Amino acid sequence: NDFMSIGVHRYWKKSLINMMNPRPNRKLIDVACGTGDIGKLFLDSTSKENKIICVDPNKGMVNQGKKKLSKYKNIKWVISPAEKLPFDDDSFDAYTIAFGIRNVTNINNALSEANRVLKRGGRFLCLEFSRVENDVLRQVYDTYSFNVIPKVGEMVTKDRESYQYLVESIRKFPNQNKFETMIQNAG
Repeated sequence: NDFMSIGVHRYWKKSLINMMNPRPNRKLIDVACGTGDIGKLFLDSTSKENKIICVDPNKGMVNQGKKKLSKYKNIKWVISPAEKLPFDDDSFDAYTIAFGIRNVTNINNALSEANRVLKRGGRFLCLEFSRVENDVLRQVYDTYSFNVIPKVGEMVTKDRESYQYLVESIRKFPNQNKFETMIQNAG
């Protein structure tokens, strides 16, 4: 991620935390958490005493996150899909999903689950790639994403196909207006 985004994804994640304005005694669920970057930033911005639930369907990612954040004792790691969370209704003050919602099987179900587990007045915060609105920037991005990302992915990880999928999944993801409507329809 650092290589592909030239480190910009770290700025976006920090901006997400700043937008959340986290405070002590808040409970966060980070879905499609990967290795727990958002949970770590949340705890570092508030108090290491807050409760964090990091959820990902990929056991390998969860295991990497556990290793990476082993000094954070109040992160609970859960293996689960975003569409069927094993938590009670109205459980969390904030729900985050960073660069993961486009990879869930059913986006509408994942959004409904987010609404279900959030407390009344809770915050849903999502980072995701979508359509570039500016025509010039879209051409630059399309050229970069289709020609550079898969090649760099192949050079760095020997896995061109995963990075080709990344580019295609971003292109297929609903544009901002449609995604906003999906969020509203989920409550």
